[in-house]
Amino acid sequence: MTCGVFLELLAREASPVEFEGPLVEARAAGASPAVLEELEAAKLAALRVRTVMRRHARREAELAALFDTAGDLAALRGLDAVLKAITRRARRLLGADISYLTLNDDERGETYMRVTDGSVSAAFRRLRLPMGTGLVGLVAQTAMPYTSAHYLGDTQFRHRGFIDDAVAEEGIVAILGVPMQLGSRVIGVLTAANRSERPFDQEEVALLGSLAAHAAIAIDNARLLEETRTALEELSAANEVVKARSAAVERAARAHDRMTAVVVRGGGVEDVGAVVTELLGGTLHVLDADGRQLATTGAESAGLDDAELAGVSASAHSARAQGRTVRRGDLWIASVSTGDEMLGTLVLRLRGEVSDADQRILERAALVTALLLLFRRSVTEAEGRVRGELLDDLLSGRPSDAEAVTARARRVEVDLSGPHVVLSARHGSRELRQRAAFWASSHAAVEHGLAASRGEEIVLLLPGDRPGDAARRVAKELGASLGTAVTVGAAGPVRGPAAVAGAHREAQRCADALLALGRRGDGAGADELGFVGLLIGDDRDVAGFLAGTLGPVLDYDERRGTALVRTLEAYFGTGGSLSRTAERLHIHVNTVTQRLDRVARLLGDGWQAPERALELQLALRLHRLS
Repeated sequence: MTCGVFLELLAREASPVEFEGPLVEARAAGASPAVLEELEAAKLAALRVRTVMRRHARREAELAALFDTAGDLAALRGLDAVLKAITRRARRLLGADISYLTLNDDERGETYMRVTDGSVSAAFRRLRLPMGTGLVGLVAQTAMPYTSAHYLGDTQFRHRGFIDDAVAEEGIVAILGVPMQLGSRVIGVLTAANRSERPFDQEEVALLGSLAAHAAIAIDNARLLEETRTALEELSAANEVVKARSAAVERAARAHDRMTAVVVRGGGVEDVGAVVTELLGGTLHVLDADGRQLATTGAESAGLDDAELAGVSASAHSARAQGRTVRRGDLWIASVSTGDEMLGTLVLRLRGEVSDADQRILERAALVTALLLLFRRSVTEAEGRVRGELLDDLLSGRPSDAEAVTARARRVEVDLSGPHVVLSARHGSRELRQRAAFWASSHAAVEHGLAASRGEEIVLLLPGDRPGDAARRVAKELGASLGTAVTVGAAGPVRGPAAVAGAHREAQRCADALLALGRRGDGAGADELGFVGLLIGDDRDVAGFLAGTLGPVLDYDERRGTALVRTLEAYFGTGGSLSRTAERLHIHVNTVTQRLDRVARLLGDGWQAPERALELQLALRLHRLS
């Protein structure tokens, strides 16, 4: 038998036992000691070759596995997926019962359990090991691999009770740990462990170390990828914020341009409100300094109720103090003010939130509204001075050239050739002079009339032919604006500049008469003051007084041929006695009663009141004289 038989055994990868077969056969055949010695040497050489071949095959398999691992790790993107793949591959390559990976927490000086594969203990999966404590803590601190065939009994490690308890609960006996490094920095520990005694050889240490090196690079790549992804997300979010702010700035600039255009083309607060509601939606209420509504734009036409107005007033002062928009429920309130003066308020009714940029638009609208109100006030005051100077000239009788006066009036859109009424308004307050003058100037400009302020008196020359109606309207509106009672006397109608001064004197007497009669806050002309009006009126309109006081009775007598006027004269002449009236007229008392009932129906139930009775008696005497 030759030594070539061992080559055949190597070729078919026979087991070590089969290599004893040729020696057994040679001994049985009675081979010489020299032959047996040669066969023994060949057997030992063949077994050495077999060991080397198996080592190379194993190394080739490990390298292939590492190559596959590197490829798998490179394909993964999420950090969790990378860590799970590393621990799973480590357990499979080393044939271990359990594998786990810890990451270092440099701030706390610990390495903590991040991922496990094959673990059954919850306490073990939550472990945090101080640096230098236990096998894993020692690897994390020293950056050196360590192995132990029986960890719990191994004295080369610093044991801690909570660590040993977790290891015992997991049933771990043998442990191999290698560091995961990036340069000189340890980022964690990769560990393989068995639940029975097992010595780990140097090749297994090197294999796990190679896997740890791949794992460290893969972890760093995953971290960088995650940071890049986070940075991209943050950049995208920042880009969206920039885009939103850019859009808000562009929107605010567009709003500013549109509101500026409103001012340039001479628009009013309504136009500014229309711009705001078009951009922001909702309904915008523009209030003056006293809370009265100047304009409303937007979807709703209803105004603010009393409770809302009260809340808006308080919030408007807060908005002015803060210099920005204030929210009250679904109302967004911006103060219209300049310097120390409150000019008004913008109130936007809008359900939902209003962004900071949109609040700036509302505040910009408040600023533009303030400019418009100031400009309107300046124009009104300038125009008021012109109108006031003209009216002062008319009241004083200074102008001698009627054509020049008429031309001056025409320049402020006043036609003196048409019928006008003259009003004398008394507000009785020095503090309210400026506000009263401003209101009068504005009202005169709107009505195409003239206004002048004379101390506590406001004089108005307004188009119209009904002085009493004009007086009552001005008393009501000016009183509401000032918040106090205003008494207005009226005269007219007059035509031409020459009659204005006389009409003014009559209007003053009417106002004096109203105050003397206790009718403060009322308005009337001379023809509405009864016999008092007859006394103070310049034209002494007796016929008008008779018609206004006794007219219905006179007309009834004329149509029916009755004697109601005679009955009234007899009734007042006898001191209101029915029986003596009947005797004087030679009629029955019942007839007197019937006639007086008819008078009551014609004149109204209050005809026997003292003031009314006095006017009736005066009218009866004037009728008799006429």
